[in-house]
Amino acid sequence: MAKTEILAPVGGKEQLLAAVRSGADAVYFGASSFNARRNADNFSDEEFISAVSYCRERGVKAYITLNTLIKDSEMNEFSETLALIAKSGADAVIVQDMGVFERVRSCCPDIPVHASTQMAVHNVSGAKLLESLGFSRIVLARELSIKEIREITSSVKTEIEVFVHGAHCMSASGMCYMSSVFGARSGNRGLCAQPCRLNFRYKNREYALSLKDMCLVDGIHELIEAGVTSLKIEGRMKRPEYVAAAVTAYKRAVKGEKPDITALQNIFSRSGFTNGYAAGKRDLSMFGYRTKEDVLSAKESLAEVENTYKNENPLVGVSMKFTVRDNEPSVLEISDGKNTVTVTGAVPERAIKAPLSVESAERSLKKLGSTFFYPEKTECDISDGLMLRASDINALRREATDKLTALRGNKAPYSYSPYERPLFSVSRWGEPKLYLSFMSFDSIPDDADADMFILPLTEILRTPDKAKAFPERLIARLPALIYPESEKRLLSELKKLPDMGINKVLCDNIGALALTKEAGLEPVGGALLNIINSDSAEKYYSLGVKALTVSPEASFRSIKTLKTRADTGLVVYGYLPLMHFRCCPLQSETGCARCEGKGEITDRRNESFTVLCENRKYSVLYNSVPLYVGDKALPDVSFVIMSFTTEPKGEIRKIISAYKNKKAPAGRKTAGLYERELL
Repeated sequence: MAKTEILAPVGGKEQLLAAVRSGADAVYFGASSFNARRNADNFSDEEFISAVSYCRERGVKAYITLNTLIKDSEMNEFSETLALIAKSGADAVIVQDMGVFERVRSCCPDIPVHASTQMAVHNVSGAKLLESLGFSRIVLARELSIKEIREITSSVKTEIEVFVHGAHCMSASGMCYMSSVFGARSGNRGLCAQPCRLNFRYKNREYALSLKDMCLVDGIHELIEAGVTSLKIEGRMKRPEYVAAAVTAYKRAVKGEKPDITALQNIFSRSGFTNGYAAGKRDLSMFGYRTKEDVLSAKESLAEVENTYKNENPLVGVSMKFTVRDNEPSVLEISDGKNTVTVTGAVPERAIKAPLSVESAERSLKKLGSTFFYPEKTECDISDGLMLRASDINALRREATDKLTALRGNKAPYSYSPYERPLFSVSRWGEPKLYLSFMSFDSIPDDADADMFILPLTEILRTPDKAKAFPERLIARLPALIYPESEKRLLSELKKLPDMGINKVLCDNIGALALTKEAGLEPVGGALLNIINSDSAEKYYSLGVKALTVSPEASFRSIKTLKTRADTGLVVYGYLPLMHFRCCPLQSETGCARCEGKGEITDRRNESFTVLCENRKYSVLYNSVPLYVGDKALPDVSFVIMSFTTEPKGEIRKIISAYKNKKAPAGRKTAGLYERELL
């Protein structure tokens, strides 16, 4: 069985030292831009190259984060960053954006690419699709159980990485828009402001959107047995002491030793830890927030941990062969098993009193304490009656280790060629088609008229007679979150649609896309695919998505720059989904509250946000104010979507009428991010 990797977070130089010296097998960090922790210290270009070399010298892999959404206007700068990464010879890049993946594959085909957890892979179908595209590793969604992880690992050959420690996002990764909607600081762009950590309330319960940090240190061997390749620690914004403590704890756990969980909790936690998702126990015990006691415990523990990584630790074993001959320069050969360095030093003299012994030579050779090397084997071949000063041997040893270090740090850069995107003209004229999205057939006003109607797959199959009234105008919507237990059922249900005259399916996730293609149906890209650039749109087009919805985080300006053969659409009305939960905030102490699928979360200003349950599989938090841009000058798109959730029929009629007359309906509304630029 391959060695299980401990993967540590690095936000700057101090975190890098802490991670490597504490024994991390690999680290992940970003360059100065285009990574999901833009507020971390990160590295300048020169520091970045040095950081990758530092890792390589010590046998630690370096994975580079490119895991953000990128605008068309940023692609030239992105290409410069990618060229820098290619030059560094880093071990892999981590990506979220399908357009970024396509550009990396085109410009730098030899570098391994990992799928970020922001790609929201939470099922076998999604993992298989990414594997077929050439991803060498997939970072699974945090909200999976060990049983579900095992099901995915057993179904693919690509490496699987899972988070084992650190902050839990309340929302499914890659599907949170709260920070961007509240303040244009997008989690998908590396600038999440963590508004979920504020005091949102549900009834008498406070901090209803804040989860405890995860800690799976006690279940490590279950993950290893499940086939997980890499155990990932979250925390690129955290202190180096946190990194050191976490790496140390998980290294001990992998070795079968008992880690000090209390010490780990004292460094950083939110009212303790949880293993709820991994254990499949998504209850109220998962919720917690940062208390004053947590902060005080951390302050008391920092100094103790800091002392553990101040010096180099022996990480790389070496063998040394030392030869001393009369009238010849002394020779030291040092090897790490792959790289070998030979250096020559002083010529020995004839000994007057005490000749150089093997024991004294070995004592000098083994003084590797200031390096990351340790002696595995030492061989001395010394002719009789010769003398060589200890200082000469020490100088020879230092020269040899310096040269071996440099040799270990060298790696040929990856080949890199500028990106050449196929050129094609895109022309869209006329009024965009109108798509209306509803939660049920009963919500549709009798006089509602549209080019297409979007309804949940379960609703279509539940009321087939209503669906058969206009099948050519129906798009079945798959759930945004599909877990392994539902895949076979959903595939079976999808295969029933052609007999009903329905062939289009709205897909908000890579797994939904895979299932739709397997069923032989036509995928329509949903807004949650996070498409904000031309390369991403074209990549999905190549995967069979001939019509797609741009991300709600895209501005009108950026939508106008999209160049794609796909029909593009945008949401012009709807309460935007801010978060998708697998751990429902509406549940009671005994589990599901049987709340009829609806509840309200309240913020500090007493603003209310609706939570709707989706078939008891997951729930969705919606914005308190609806998006509406029907009265604006829209970009040229092929279709627009009006998405209705809980509005009464009378209100729905008025909103549709307002759109058709290019007017604004009465009441509160927002233009969302369409008229702002994401930071």
